[in-house]
Amino acid sequence: MTNKRVWELDALRGICILGMMVVHFMYDLTVYGGKSIDLPKWFLLMRQYGHILFVLISGICATLTSHSTLKRGLVVFGCGLLVSYVTLFMDLVLGFTDLRIWFGILHMLGLCMILYPLFRKLPFWAFALLGVCFLVLGYWMQTLTVSVDYLFPLGLRSARFYVGSDYFAIFPGFGWFLIGAALGKTVYRNKTSLLPKVKEDNFILRGLRFIGRHSLWFYLLHQPVMFLIVFLFIV
Repeated sequence: MTNKRVWELDALRGICILGMMVVHFMYDLTVYGGKSIDLPKWFLLMRQYGHILFVLISGICATLTSHSTLKRGLVVFGCGLLVSYVTLFMDLVLGFTDLRIWFGILHMLGLCMILYPLFRKLPFWAFALLGVCFLVLGYWMQTLTVSVDYLFPLGLRSARFYVGSDYFAIFPGFGWFLIGAALGKTVYRNKTSLLPKVKEDNFILRGLRFIGRHSLWFYLLHQPVMFLIVFLFIV
């Protein structure tokens, strides 16, 4: 990124991470803690669509950095593979069924970052147009069932293969990423905050920015901590 980070993007990413942690904690409580919880509609909407904001922010941030996103993408994708191996071990060895993550949010975001340099020099309108095309194609793919088991990273699923508990395909995921890049090239074309007069160092915003800056670590570590809480104090 630029020397001066865009604080509201870090804060928004922090909010997304906190929302994801709440969603996962509710999942652990109901599935492993045996709790029956009546979830409000706003929570169900956050669970279903909250990831879109996170992917949009990632697309915006890809346009703000002066460094190649390739290295970052490889790191994020590698962390996604690590999550896959850990959840496979928990399923096969520890008996946590249906916990496998074959192609989750980290796999999808990592691959988006790896692909982004191929599109970097396109004008903003091309990003927006391609993004919409990816979205339309991706949501159309969700209505299909194919006979090949291993096309699910693209968004084509087979009825015989369980795609995992955390599944985010390239179609439509890359579409949201490209639309984020279009916003980065327009709304954030000056690579500066849109809210320069806001005092970003107050306690709440400072905490959200910290979580947003270290979102990968929070993603990797939050679930083991929540598992411990559920099994030590609730189960």
